[in-house]
Amino acid sequence: MSGAADMMARDAASALLGMVVVRAEPGDAVVSMHVREDMLNGFAITHGGFVFTLADTAFAIACNEDERVTVAAGADISFLRSTVAGQTLTAHAVRRARSGRTGLYDVRVTDEAGEVVAEVRGRSVTTGRTPPALDN
Repeated sequence: MSGAADMMARDAASALLGMVVVRAEPGDAVVSMHVREDMLNGFAITHGGFVFTLADTAFAIACNEDERVTVAAGADISFLRSTVAGQTLTAHAVRRARSGRTGLYDVRVTDEAGEVVAEVRGRSVTTGRTPPALDN
């Protein structure tokens, strides 16, 4: 199993939110999530934290291209369009640069009509950590 596949096998948060990995390749990942009623904020629109979590999951898959543990060093999000329950969001993360232990990734979140919901710029750092063992 690759680093990203191992990571996702242990990712209880993404599983709880019903995220589906559509593509997981080095430097390129696509993840989708159906927006549920319990993901809405007090204005009956998708809570920004869930939009960011979807983008962060695609970012994590894109930057974990080997057995080295890579984590976010930081990220910035711009919310561009609101969504509601019943919609499906898709996050597409793409590596822009990787040098030494650091990387730069862009993530675009779209709705089912292809409209841009959010844009994220993520910065990664590869650590010296070892991934936890999978329970078999």
